[in-house]
This record gives sequence, structure tokens and C-alpha cells, in this order.
Amino acid sequence: AGPGAPPLGPPGPAPSARGAPSPAPGEEGGAADGEVPADAVLVPLREALSACRPAVQKQVCDDIGRRLTALGDAWARGKLSAPVRRRMALLVRELERRRWDAADEIHRSLMVDHVNEVSLWLVGVKRLIAECRNLPAGEDGNAGEDGNPLFPGTQPQL
Repeated sequence: AGPGAPPLGPPGPAPSARGAPSPAPGEEGGAADGEVPADAVLVPLREALSACRPAVQKQVCDDIGRRLTALGDAWARGKLSAPVRRRMALLVRELERRRWDAADEIHRSLMVDHVNEVSLWLVGVKRLIAECRNLPAGEDGNAGEDGNPLFPGTQPQL
């Protein structure tokens, strides 16, 4: 140990230095090390929003869309921890399978455990879950609980 600071910075203050590895600056978020690509979460959420648009007020859809954009921005800037990214992937999988209660439970756990990370956009995801739950069964062309994905062209992730 020389007189300069250690290359990894001081011990302790860097929360991302503990637990899951943090992405390197400019990293594109590949599937290595269990990393969840942003599109695996954002694309199905945007498709869910599109499926809801015919039945939901424009103002509500626009608000959800803004919050999904905030989620995408936070993800792109590396502001979301690995546990949040993984739980969002699970939430999307439950949403695609029409398992509303499971998706709601994941939403609640994110709000309790990671409120500072998720508060700006998670309310939009909660509203999206509620609006998808209100869609008539089969309106989007999928059967739902039998394991078929909720939205055309998507396959459950993970």
C-alpha cells in the first residue's frame, strides 16, 4: 500500500462495492453474471402500456409512459442496483403471465426495500399492473394463466 489511495477507493462508503458486482462505466449490460438487459424489462412494459391504451384514459397512459421513460433513464445511467433490476425482470415475467397478485407483491417488496431507487417510476408500474388486470381476458389475443405471454410477440423472460 503506497501513499496514494487504493485503486478501488476507500473501504465502506461505496455501497455498490458490496454484494452484486456493479456495472463498469459504459457497460452495455450483457447477460453475463446474471445481468438483466434493460430491454428485457422495458420492452414488455411498453407493450403492456400499448395493450392498455384503447381502454385507459390518455392522461393516465401518458403518465405511465413518462414513468417508464424515467425507469429507462435510470437504468441507462446505471442508477439501479442489481437486486432492483432482477426484481423488475421477475415482475415483468409475472405481468406477462397475468399473475397480477405476484406482480403486485414484487412491486410492494421493491417499494419497501428500495424506495429511494424506485420512487420516481415504480408508481407507474403499479398503475400499469392495475390497468392490465382490468383488461378483459383475451382482449390482447392471449389466454393468460395457461402460461402464454400477455402481449403478442413477447416471450416470458428468464
